Amino acid sequence: MLAFALTIVRHGETQCNKDGLLQGQKIDSPLSEIGIQQSEAAGQYLRDVKFTNVFVSDMKRAKQTAEIIARNNRTCPDIELVSDPSLKERSFGIAEGGRVIEMKNMAKAAGQPLPEFTPPEGETMEQVKVRIKGFLKTMFHRIANEHQDKIQDGETSLADETDRAQAGLPDDGVLNVPVHALVVGHGAYMSIAMKYFFEDLKCSVPHGLDPSQRYSICPNTGMCRFLITLKCNNVDPALSDVKCVFINRRDHFKASI
Repeated sequence: MLAFALTIVRHGETQCNKDGLLQGQKIDSPLSEIGIQQSEAAGQYLRDVKFTNVFVSDMKRAKQTAEIIARNNRTCPDIELVSDPSLKERSFGIAEGGRVIEMKNMAKAAGQPLPEFTPPEGETMEQVKVRIKGFLKTMFHRIANEHQDKIQDGETSLADETDRAQAGLPDDGVLNVPVHALVVGHGAYMSIAMKYFFEDLKCSVPHGLDPSQRYSICPNTGMCRFLITLKCNNVDPALSDVKCVFINRRDHFKASI
């Protein structure tokens, strides 16, 4: 068994975010000044949290956010940032470049809830889930290969870490977890990933969390954290258990903008 922590961060604000425009995959925006400030604040918040691996979408806004977080980190400033196209934002097809409200109107006209609606030429939620599954498989392999010395025989319990998860500190859930992956990605992609974690993988919900919060849109540089246990007996490491520590945390905003 191999236990590791996974912290997922949405990229900082872009001008398109501020203007209410859909970026998707076609618009590869850099961070706005506010987005840079948000990313610096996230980096300061996580500065003493040790990461062993960093994975990031290949889009500018995510890469820039990951670079700022890594630069601020005092435990692993020279860590490799692994760019992965399977982490890129959901494609919104012909709606990209238009206003978010316009896609909401398209969904309403089609009689569908916004998250489930797919604009022409866009990706369905199921297609994004395929990318999420592919990324997790790749990440599990890489982590198992790079941290073979952390693999333990028998059961590996993370109960103590989840018990301490409500302290409201940057290192919640990771104090005694030797492997910790940071993933920097996108809002719509993260929402679908949360749906996959909680519904498909039967991830536990943190005590006191309103279940409806599981699928709310993560704010720019908002953070989600999970504790994952892998079975490493075979060639392919397989998921054994996944527990949620927190969702859409934005505590670093308090000391910034």
